[in-house]
Amino acid sequence: MRNLARVLAFDVAAPVAAAAALLGIGVVLGWPLWWVSACSMLCLLIVEGIVVNFVLYRRDSVTVGTDDDGPGLRLAVVGLATAAAVAAVVVGYTEWTLPDQEFTRDSAEVVRIATAVSEATATFTPADPTSSIDKAASFMAPERAGAFKSEFGKATSDLAKKNISATAQAMSAGLEALGPSAASVAVVMRGTQSQPGQQPSTAVLALRVGLAKQDDRWVVLDISPINAR
Repeated sequence: MRNLARVLAFDVAAPVAAAAALLGIGVVLGWPLWWVSACSMLCLLIVEGIVVNFVLYRRDSVTVGTDDDGPGLRLAVVGLATAAAVAAVVVGYTEWTLPDQEFTRDSAEVVRIATAVSEATATFTPADPTSSIDKAASFMAPERAGAFKSEFGKATSDLAKKNISATAQAMSAGLEALGPSAASVAVVMRGTQSQPGQQPSTAVLALRVGLAKQDDRWVVLDISPINAR
């Protein structure tokens, strides 16, 4: 029973685990040509070791696992199998887990920014006509913020003269596209506009917000309405 356990552990499980780890790395990396070559050679060495182990068993009735005079060889086998398994875990973490975490983090960040800037562009207070514009501009790229303020300057001046107030609240926001350095978010809001002596008017506003990643920070590049067809 003791020899059987050692055979299963050192002669079967260890090489199988090493080969599985090498194949797993290939799956994670998408089988680039260099790893196809490296994995083929390493797996061939594992197969050769299994064949040699079988030949020794037929000749001397001992294997790496059952040879009491070879503890160092068993330690080397276990060490190599462990190293392959650890390498597979590390590659999987860096190639799959970290990108997934970054995608989730970036998704939440761009939606948050798009929602905030959209609400700011549709909000106006006559008592402080530039506050919402300044807030929206704070989310934008430096080269875009100045142009944005100029575009909305005239509109806010007209609203202030007419004493019109506007508020907006996001109803939903959805990620349209997300890449390493660019993103697009659609935001749907309920906007309310009020003027002294008149009933408040409510409308549904839909905006598309384009963002870019600059210096590891998401900034807004473009805000455009989504026209209903």
